[in-house]
Amino acid sequence: MIGVLDLQGDVVEHLDHLERLGVSTRRVKEPSHLHDLKGLIIPGGESTCMARLLRIFGIDAAIMEACNRGVKIWGTCAGAILLATRIVGEKPCLGLIDMEIERNSFGSQLDSFAVTDSIPRVSGEPVPLTFIRAPKIRSVGPGVEILLQIDDYIAAAETAGILVTVFHPELTNNLAFHRYFSKKCGLTTVGGRSLDDPTWTPTSWTRYSRISTE
Repeated sequence: MIGVLDLQGDVVEHLDHLERLGVSTRRVKEPSHLHDLKGLIIPGGESTCMARLLRIFGIDAAIMEACNRGVKIWGTCAGAILLATRIVGEKPCLGLIDMEIERNSFGSQLDSFAVTDSIPRVSGEPVPLTFIRAPKIRSVGPGVEILLQIDDYIAAAETAGILVTVFHPELTNNLAFHRYFSKKCGLTTVGGRSLDDPTWTPTSWTRYSRISTE
C-alpha cells in the first residue's frame, strides 16, 4: 500500500494515478496512517503551509521515523522542498535528502510551463513534465543520483529511499513516475499483473484534473 499525504495540495491526482495502476492507496492525515505503508507521496501544494501542518499534527517526526524503517518517500514540487536538507533563504523541514533547493525559481504562476524530456531510468519513452511555480534543485550531495538535469538545475533526483521531482507527474495522464515509484517501493506486480504489462489500458484520469499551485 502507498499513502498520499492528505493535508493540502494535489492529493486526488496522485491517488488516481496509483489506483489506475491497481496499487492500494491510503490518505495520510495523522501519524497512525503511516503504519504498514510501503511508500508515501508528499504532493505538490504550498510548502510553507504544509510544513506548518506537519508540525501541528506531529506527522513530521512520524515521516522521519517511517523513512528510517524503510518506507520509501516521493516528494513532488512542494514535497521536494519539504524533503530537502537545505532550502535557499529558509530553514529545512524534513531534511531527508542531501540537496539544496530554491522555491519559486521560475517566477509566478504565469511562468508555469510544460515540456517533454527523456528520463531513461524512469521510462523508455519521453515523459511529459508540468512545472507550476516550480522550485529548482541547485545541488545534491554524495549518494544522491541525478535523474534529470535541465540547463543549470536538477529537476529529478533520488537515493535508495527518497525520490524528488520539481515537476508534477500527477497533472499529466502519464503513469511512468507513479509506476517507477511503485516499483521502488517493491511493488512489481498488482493483482497478479505486472506493473509493466503493455496490454493494460488505464481508465480515464480527467475527472480529477485541475489547476495546482506549488
